[in-house]
Amino acid sequence: MSEIHELTALQQRDAVAAGELSARELTEHYLRRIEELNPDLGSFITVTAESAMVEAAAADERQAAGEPLTLLHGLPLAHKDLTDVAGVRTTYGSAAVDHPLADADSPLVALLRQAGAISLGKTQVPEFGLSCYSENLIAAPARNPLDPALSPGGSSGGSAAAVTAGMLPFAPGTDGGGSVRIPASATGLIGLKPNRGRVPGGSGQSDLGQFVVAGPLARTTTDAALLLDAMVDAPNFHATSAAREGHGTFLGALLESRNAGRTKLRIGLSTASPFDSTMDITLEEAARTALDSGEKALTAIGHDVVEAELRYDNRYHHAFQTVWTAGLSQAPIASDREAALTPITRTLRRRALTRSAADLAEAIGILRTFEEDTIAQYAQCDLILTPAMAMTPRPIGWYTTDDGDTDYVRQCQYTPYTSMVNVCGLPALTIPTHTTPKGLSMGIQLIGRPSSEATLLSVSARLERHFTEGITTVQN
Repeated sequence: MSEIHELTALQQRDAVAAGELSARELTEHYLRRIEELNPDLGSFITVTAESAMVEAAAADERQAAGEPLTLLHGLPLAHKDLTDVAGVRTTYGSAAVDHPLADADSPLVALLRQAGAISLGKTQVPEFGLSCYSENLIAAPARNPLDPALSPGGSSGGSAAAVTAGMLPFAPGTDGGGSVRIPASATGLIGLKPNRGRVPGGSGQSDLGQFVVAGPLARTTTDAALLLDAMVDAPNFHATSAAREGHGTFLGALLESRNAGRTKLRIGLSTASPFDSTMDITLEEAARTALDSGEKALTAIGHDVVEAELRYDNRYHHAFQTVWTAGLSQAPIASDREAALTPITRTLRRRALTRSAADLAEAIGILRTFEEDTIAQYAQCDLILTPAMAMTPRPIGWYTTDDGDTDYVRQCQYTPYTSMVNVCGLPALTIPTHTTPKGLSMGIQLIGRPSSEATLLSVSARLERHFTEGITTVQN
């Protein structure tokens, strides 16, 4: 018989709904897993066991009273420690700021709570979510369950490590430059970055580049679709919100697509990166193998994979860093606490403080032109295929040096294919396609057309079946 954490999130949800498993039993199981595994993996900064059990008991009481069950009724998850959860401290992964208890839930936390999810705590992040690794100066680094000497990526690294290790059934992450897709790729998960505005968040003005969107980290495509449905189930209050597709739910569309006729897609393969003109971007052998494996699998399930001749504006690197780090100039950090910042945060903050409004306006203009030009190029295909990462997961401490610029370049070299998707606001998904001889996971990224999450999930599900069951039926 399978252990509880070996079941998919959907199976766990259905078991609770059927009365085969209580929310309290499920929560207790995961809290025991956290107590056993977290000391070695550093996934959690804060564990909220007491409040989680109170929430689980309340969920069981509602079910016993015959109340309608919500989408995620009784399912545990956790939130990155960049996100406010009422009554829990928010650290932002930084030793340079105070860590107050949050007065209220952030919009996404409130939405998932409303959907019936039970929060088990706050997960490890890099300082202010800046980096593609999850190490900071306030807690032990998050470690990769596939090899604890390596990083699980970031900035949703603590959450990804917790899902891979079976400390959570799935988890929401946030992605402003790859922060869902990077740790998903490093730990062998499905990572989906939704379309710009798809998931409710704060005002668009709080994210100057409008790069950030929350998305699911999950072990299966169906679990990712289930969590995404809960994450988007809110009124559309923002002008940048993506329109909801007419199929009803992403999970429903995914399940229906298994029995419907298949559409042959034109998929453009590219290893070009917008960082190519400013730094040495090299694909390791494992990354090439994963890309080749993904290409062969996509062809085997009936799609046309063609070479895509893409070009990127060589001003991208400077413009992206300028807009991506602009918010650091407004971070409430006292001058006498700047020494407590990590080297990369200190470097990028000082640079942000010296930029003029004209510098920022110019960079935003470059990125808006980049967005239009890149989307036009991608539109020649239904999907764009790239490597997920250029390298295998890096060792703990590999990025962190006293030179913040070296840290930044190493991040770009590790993940040269993710940030441009945030600039364009497009949906994208990473999926494992190769396991190295040392047991590490490597994968591919699929970038969709605007609002095409349903298509990405459908292709991901067929790739999953191809790799796990050998399904190679050619589409009609």
